[in-house]
Amino acid sequence: MRFHLLHPRDQLVAIMNRIYQNGMTTLSGGNLSIKDEDGGIWITPAGVDKGRLTPKDIMRVRADGVVEGPHKPSSEYPFHRAIYARRPDLNAIVHAHAPALVSFSIVRKIPNTAIIPQAQRVCGPVGYAPYALPGSEQLGANIAATFAQGFDVVLLENHGIATGGNDLLTAYQRLETLDFCARTLLKAQGLGQINTLTEAQLAPFDVQHNRLPEFTPAGHSSRERELRQQVVEIVHRACARYLMISTEGVVSARVDDRSFLITPTGLDRGSIDIEDIVLIQNGQRERGKLPSRSVRLHSAIYATHPEIHCAITAQSPNATAYAIAERKFDTRTIPESYILLRDIPTVPYGAQFRDPQQIADAVSDAAPVLLIQNDAILTVGRTILQAFDRLEVAEFTARSLIETALLGEHVPIGDAEIGDLKRVFLG
Repeated sequence: MRFHLLHPRDQLVAIMNRIYQNGMTTLSGGNLSIKDEDGGIWITPAGVDKGRLTPKDIMRVRADGVVEGPHKPSSEYPFHRAIYARRPDLNAIVHAHAPALVSFSIVRKIPNTAIIPQAQRVCGPVGYAPYALPGSEQLGANIAATFAQGFDVVLLENHGIATGGNDLLTAYQRLETLDFCARTLLKAQGLGQINTLTEAQLAPFDVQHNRLPEFTPAGHSSRERELRQQVVEIVHRACARYLMISTEGVVSARVDDRSFLITPTGLDRGSIDIEDIVLIQNGQRERGKLPSRSVRLHSAIYATHPEIHCAITAQSPNATAYAIAERKFDTRTIPESYILLRDIPTVPYGAQFRDPQQIADAVSDAAPVLLIQNDAILTVGRTILQAFDRLEVAEFTARSLIETALLGEHVPIGDAEIGDLKRVFLG
């Protein structure tokens, strides 16, 4: 699906559904808008349940101020109008009360986006707008003035977040990515020192190692078609489970000894489809498609490990908290966690760009999960479901460990019991 081809009404409903389902607003909170070519503004309504919004509910305020639609426009319409006036390059605005971002706004702090490379590149610098009465012209002036300084993401003092973009999907991705940073930072607070990335460390992310030579496939086997569908389904499932967000997360699957499929770069994970998946064959990419930036890593894994048929890299917030903090990820919590995850090593940041073979050598069928420092969790498996199961269990295990701190000290399974698990289940 090409999101930008949807009517503004449908775009607004689709994005509000994502915001609501991902717990970033309540039925009465948040508002979205799209600026039309003629200067009119499509905007979500006031007083309508955000969890049941339909295209018919969307309002339009014409350039001459005439209101069209069955409801009242959002009470925050004044700040949308003010932002568009100060930033004519923006065509969409998203406002939400995401709890993690509200937490930062009420302690007057901005989430650090330099915890993983993607986040800083998606969000850019984050501005901060002083408080004013909701719905007031002063609030609009405060927020618009901050946007006018060149920020595309603005934290609102004791209020929430506003983001802008050339289109609605871009504005939403900025909200979602900053919310991911806030959630991950909150999770990592109790795990020791948090590591952040310098501009020099971020720079390799911009190098396009994924521009492989192109080829035109002679055809598509039944096996390849089946895997395309499975990859798409697991990406959508990962997004629904908040194991991936629209700008982050990669799934690949081996087709045969010479080729594998991998998700593309730069496309919204939530609407990815089978034709978007990229076939890699003998070091070449399917013509007209750009694979994930991590294609060299996935290629190295398949070349090194014939037994591995799927690899997933993801930035789920609880597991990623361990990737950005000093604390070791101890899987000795319950039998399922240790059996599926084993011991989880951490590979230093930069290896994914500089030496993907280092990561390929560290992971295996016997060591199926690892953390890439300040980047991602990597899981592998003999099937797509097995790799995904490990991702889910890793996120659940990390969450249990983090929440354990509220109750007391973690008591791990003992060495003798681990020995029994290895003998019975991993022998």
